Amino acid sequence: MLRVRRVYEPPEPQDGFRVLVDRLWPRGLSKEAARVDLWARELAPSDRLRRWFGHDPVKWEEFRRRYREELSRSPARELVQQLAERARHDTVTLVFGARDERHNNAVVLAEVLQERLAGTSGKQASAARRRRAP
Repeated sequence: MLRVRRVYEPPEPQDGFRVLVDRLWPRGLSKEAARVDLWARELAPSDRLRRWFGHDPVKWEEFRRRYREELSRSPARELVQQLAERARHDTVTLVFGARDERHNNAVVLAEVLQERLAGTSGKQASAARRRRAP
């Protein structure tokens, strides 16, 4: 099972394995308060992509495309696979620091992990979304 939550929200017992997926540690938050089991910097968007996106919803679709491309490269690819395997048996909660809960890298990463769990590739999932679009 996969969950996505802001790291600033109090941890819950049902969070399971908590993975921080940001390159930078969240401001003003202690490690004890965050209760992060893994800080997966390798899964964060590159600094260049992060700065370009700037959480601008207008750039969201292009950010998703570029970030998925980054996730397909090593070492991120291997870590994505490991998290997908873990999520098959345990709860994995992706935590992030962004204010925007709909337009951030954790949302995209959760999509990628869900596709792995379902056994589909990003191209297959994109094609399925296009077929469902009105």
